[in-house]
Amino acid sequence: MGCKALFIGGIKSGKSKNAEKYILALSKEKPIYLATNEFFDDEMKKRVLLHQKQRKDTFETLEEALHIDKAVSEQNTPVLVECVSMWINNMLYHEHTEEEIISQIDKISQMNVQTIWVINDVGCCVVSENALVREFVDINGRIAQLLASKCEEVYNTVAGIQVKIK
Repeated sequence: MGCKALFIGGIKSGKSKNAEKYILALSKEKPIYLATNEFFDDEMKKRVLLHQKQRKDTFETLEEALHIDKAVSEQNTPVLVECVSMWINNMLYHEHTEEEIISQIDKISQMNVQTIWVINDVGCCVVSENALVREFVDINGRIAQLLASKCEEVYNTVAGIQVKIK
């Protein structure tokens, strides 16, 4: 029950907005918006403020950059994890392993909490000359596959249009 739906798409594809609509329709009460972002610079702060303005007060917002399994375990209403790619970035930056990322996802998938996941599709691009970027892209792709296999529904978003692929 822990993995209800996955929304995947490119950056600024509309996946977050669609995931928000989905979880609001699913929830009987105010759902949890689990924000995974760490603030690295002013541009990222602007992006976060835009997301906050977009969702108004329709969500209960929690911020957790690393231990999302603990944050989800404390909930009894649906949770929107936004964004898995940022969470992966945080985990790698703080020297956590792919196995630790997978372990947290496995724990959440066993919980009795409907979880909606948002992840960037970063694999549709040129292969980077930077080894760290290649590692991130590879891990992000494997995690997207893992989440897709665990979720009941998967939606791909392009230009704001979502297509159910599972």
